[in-house]
Formats: sequence, C-alpha cells, structure tokens
Amino acid sequence: MKTITSAQNPFIKSLVQLQDKAKTRKQTGTFLMEGKREIELAVKGGYQLETILFLPDLISEKEVKKFNVSDCIEISKEVYQKLAYRDTTEGILAVAKSKSHYLSDLQLSENPLILVAEGIEKPGNIGALLRTADAANIDAVIIANPKSDVYNPNVVRSSVGCLFTNQIAIGTTEEVINYLKKNNIAIYSATLQNSNAYHLENYTTPTALVVGTEATGLTEPWRTESTQNIIIPMQGEIDSMNVSVAAAILLFEAKRQRGFS
Repeated sequence: MKTITSAQNPFIKSLVQLQDKAKTRKQTGTFLMEGKREIELAVKGGYQLETILFLPDLISEKEVKKFNVSDCIEISKEVYQKLAYRDTTEGILAVAKSKSHYLSDLQLSENPLILVAEGIEKPGNIGALLRTADAANIDAVIIANPKSDVYNPNVVRSSVGCLFTNQIAIGTTEEVINYLKKNNIAIYSATLQNSNAYHLENYTTPTALVVGTEATGLTEPWRTESTQNIIIPMQGEIDSMNVSVAAAILLFEAKRQRGFS
C-alpha cells in the first residue's frame, strides 16, 4: 500500500486543484469527496471510486478495504488536513468518476414528481435542495441554467451525500421545458406573477415543481410556459424565503396529496 506524508506531493497538489477548480473536475471527469457516509452513498448510487486516501489514526485499513478499491493510499495528518474540509469525516477521502447528467438519462416512474431548480448560484443551496429531494423521495432533480458545478465540494458536503442518492439532470431552461412538455409533465412554477396559492393545485398527476433564486426568481419562460404559476402565501414582513425551504413546502404538499407514496 502506498503512503504519502507530504502535502507538497504532486498527486496531493493535483487533488487540491480538483477541489478548487471546476475546470479541473470537468477536464479529468473526476471529483474528490470526504466522509465514510458520503463514500458509502456514492458507491450505492453507482459511482466508480478510483482512489481512496485515509488517515490511519482515524480509520483502520480493514474498514478502508471494505470499499474494494485497489488504489488505497495511507496519508499523514498534514496531508489529511490539506485535503479535508471537516474534522469529522472519519479520516477518509475518495476520488470518484463523475457521471453524465443528461435529461435523456432520466428514468422516471409512471407518475413522476420532479423538482426543477433554475440558476441556483450558492453550492450550499444546491446541497440543501438535494437533501430535500432525497427526504421526499422524488423521481429526479433537474438543474436548469446551472451556475455552479454539482461536484463542487460545498455541494457534496452540504448535500450530506444526497448528491449520490438523487437522479440529477442538467440542461438549459429551454431544454428542460421541452423535455417536460414532451413527457406530458405539468409545470408548476413558483413565482409571484399570475399565481394561485400552492395548496389549491393538484399534484397527483405527473408534476414538475420549479423554483428559482430568492434574488431574481424564475426567468420569463417558466412564467409563460407553466401549466400554472404558484405562490406560497407569505404572512410576515418579507416576501421570499430560502429556496430549499420553499422547495420543501411544495414537495411535501405534493407528497401529501399523493398519500406519501
């Protein structure tokens, strides 16, 4: 088994680049993740692990070998601290191959429930949306006009592994709208204009619930091409809430209508 003790090692430097730069992740088709739970969920989600790095002070070689990855590297505390974002990730990191996220790859049920998020910039919000989607056990999350790489370390971390438990597709707003219409999926856009209260609509048939950023909301195509625009009635002083909170309210109303099935 290999051992790396210096944070100046060329391979470790390349992993820092993998963490920091979306361009590097795209060029290599790989990303770096940390945490035993996250790695277990990635494996369960069909991700291929290329390399595992571990700190023997925090995790045993026996536990690492359970992942059945041939390229395992023992690292020093210095190297671990260089690569790990958190101190509570059990001393293990992994390099994994990215997946493609084409709309055509989605495998939907006969009566799908989908979350569409347009133009979300903050990786933490994307991660929170993925956690919400996992909690509601929906068919898919579609990211329209992405502003952040889904393999950004902050997405991986804030999703607590739910990046790997959801079906995720990415496309332009026009591509996503065309996909939904082609598959006869009703579009309910969360927007202020020409809206009905969200709880008055019927989400028991194939449904896509669409959310945008707090600052700018959804772009015009979603407002004009939707089956119905919807709104969450606000009763306080502010007129918006965090996008993941809004998505949770909408998704669990749809799940309630479907008998949580």
